[in-house]
Amino acid sequence: MQQRTIGDRQVSAIGLGGMPMSIEGRPGEERSIATVHAALDAGVTLIDTADAYHRDANEVGHNESLIAKALKEYGSGADDVLVATKGGHLRPGDGSWTKDGRPEYLKEAAKASAQRLGVEAIGLYQFHRPDPQVPYADSIGAIRDLLDEGVIRLAGISNASVAQIDEANEILGGRLASVQNQFSPRFRSSEGELEHCAKIGVAFLPWSPLGGIKSAPELGSRHEVFNEVANELGVSVYQVTLAWHLALAPVVVPIPGASRPESIRDSAGAAELKLTGDLVARLSAA
Repeated sequence: MQQRTIGDRQVSAIGLGGMPMSIEGRPGEERSIATVHAALDAGVTLIDTADAYHRDANEVGHNESLIAKALKEYGSGADDVLVATKGGHLRPGDGSWTKDGRPEYLKEAAKASAQRLGVEAIGLYQFHRPDPQVPYADSIGAIRDLLDEGVIRLAGISNASVAQIDEANEILGGRLASVQNQFSPRFRSSEGELEHCAKIGVAFLPWSPLGGIKSAPELGSRHEVFNEVANELGVSVYQVTLAWHLALAPVVVPIPGASRPESIRDSAGAAELKLTGDLVARLSAA
């Protein structure tokens, strides 16, 4: 599979988002583990998770524990997988989301994530979402400390503006490895952040690249041009969409969520789908 770079790590151009395997409507554990194994079989070497990817209040870290179990059961073939997790965004268990960007909380959350993942140091740890009650510099300072202390190997941020990207990179001493923002044909508000990441050489990880769990099935009907190109090429509209992401910049690594082996196998195929410049321009203009 085509490769991309995050920090000092080479990863597959398509990652796996673990969120659908742990929130409302999630499948049974057996199918979730089969989905992770299917991703690895397809050459995926980046898996994205978060301590907030859970359904009930008493199961914080559900997805992290699930990913850890799936990787352990897969065996040595999972040794090259980069697991990215996040902290600073919480789910009380009532379907809502809250934020906690306090440095002391982030440090404890990272250590708890490492324990659930069964690792001495987290491969990539990302500040999940800015907390308006805490100065951004203080939150990123905690991520810097985790990096300096060896609790995490690579540092990233999520849901960030261009100004926050630059601020974080400065606080981290030029060691910002990734930015994870929402980006898809439906949500293109982070186009400026994507372009900025390409300019400074920081990986950009679009979350919900297919439009989100509820909207992904409507991708072809919402975006007719993407569907037209898919039909012309004889592939799924999902493959076309992910290939379009990859064509936008060499720093882009989309992380489509999946809860079925068939879904991630199809998504992984996008890494080998080459779009002409004319097709990319046609899709981007849609």
